[in-house]
Amino acid sequence: MSGFHNINFPLPLAFGASGGPNIQTEIITLASGQEQRNASHSQTRRRYDAGVGVKSLSDIQLLVNFYEARRGQLYGFRFRDPIDNQADMQILGTSDGVQTAFQLIKKYTDSMNSWTRIITKPVPNSVRAFVNGVEMTGFTVDDQTGFVSFDNPPQNGAEITASFSFDVPVRFDTDHLKTSREDFGAGSAVNIPLLEVLPYA
Repeated sequence: MSGFHNINFPLPLAFGASGGPNIQTEIITLASGQEQRNASHSQTRRRYDAGVGVKSLSDIQLLVNFYEARRGQLYGFRFRDPIDNQADMQILGTSDGVQTAFQLIKKYTDSMNSWTRIITKPVPNSVRAFVNGVEMTGFTVDDQTGFVSFDNPPQNGAEITASFSFDVPVRFDTDHLKTSREDFGAGSAVNIPLLEVLPYA
């Protein structure tokens, strides 16, 4: 991931953020009125507006400091989605008796379809790993890639699962941060657009 700072967007400002999944769908309407729909991208990309969390002049100062340190859109950072930030007992794979590293994922599933999301930014010290349902202690987690690495390969055929909290890698989606000072000690930020930064395949 190009230009990423392993630092969280200030959590007090993130608390009131709005946003969520953005799925690019190309829709073609035929002469008959019927539609053909195709996914433009293979991955969902999340968008947020964190402006709601800015409620005071001190909030604006905190925001401007963070924005300047990221150099606008140049450097990505961690963002805590206020709604979707946890995963429980996700199946990471089945051991072949040799592999030691497994990618964290979150699967969104119902009776009709399933979509797997790669998780690259687990919250440090939040990951619990299991082998055949038994919680393990001999493993490490790369909080920059989301890989769980066991000290020893799990036994062949064992199911690997994990529960964890996670952040979303994002960047500012503007090089112009527009703020205003309403009166002494209070302020507002009209819009703080954030865009998810997807990992390289």
